[in-house]
Amino acid sequence: MKVLMVLTSHGEMGISGEKTGFWLEEFVAPYYVLQDAGVEITLSSPKGGQPPIDPRSEADNAKTSYTQRFFNDTSLKLKLSQTHELKEMVAEFYDGLFYPGGHGPLWDLSADVHSISIIQAFNDQGKPIAFVCHSPAALLNVETPSGDPLLKDRKVTGFSNTEEGGVKLTSIVPFLLEDALIKKGAHYSKTTNWEEYVIKDGNLITGQNPASSAKAAKVLLETIYENKVHSVPYI
Repeated sequence: MKVLMVLTSHGEMGISGEKTGFWLEEFVAPYYVLQDAGVEITLSSPKGGQPPIDPRSEADNAKTSYTQRFFNDTSLKLKLSQTHELKEMVAEFYDGLFYPGGHGPLWDLSADVHSISIIQAFNDQGKPIAFVCHSPAALLNVETPSGDPLLKDRKVTGFSNTEEGGVKLTSIVPFLLEDALIKKGAHYSKTTNWEEYVIKDGNLITGQNPASSAKAAKVLLETIYENKVHSVPYI
């Protein structure tokens, strides 16, 4: 099995002067869930090379068993520093697609033409596509073959307005993800702030926040198995 992971290349929090990027837990938890299941993972980003890590996601209060594993994983650190340029990726080579979150995707992946194209290709091929926290922003400008927003009438979740308020970034982000998803016609739902919440609607998998990242990867893995052998292994 092969999965393509797409990370943001955007590292600036608007004009605030603060740094952002991808959220470490939302990358490493899915990565290790998939790797431990034998999945071959390719890492990509719009600019290629080392994608920016949100420094807040490396702080003590954001540490998890997955991030601690990463801190000691020199092999993955090297691989992360050498992500492929997104424009080089071809959907036909992979069984599934995963987008980690962090605030960076609000600025670049929401409008990146290569990101839009690769998501459309995976969706047109009926392959599972998974997004967590802020990365559902990458879906906002994706269309179906009929020209409708991919999000129209789809059940989704993502980082909520109340969670954005909780981290005091409502006035800094370019848009509130919850509102943007609803505006595109999605049926948005959420749970309590910071609790695990994952929704699957056909081939589309979304997780609300960092706590949902490992679960989103497990659902992606289950869906790949369903597509391949029509049976779900115990995970």
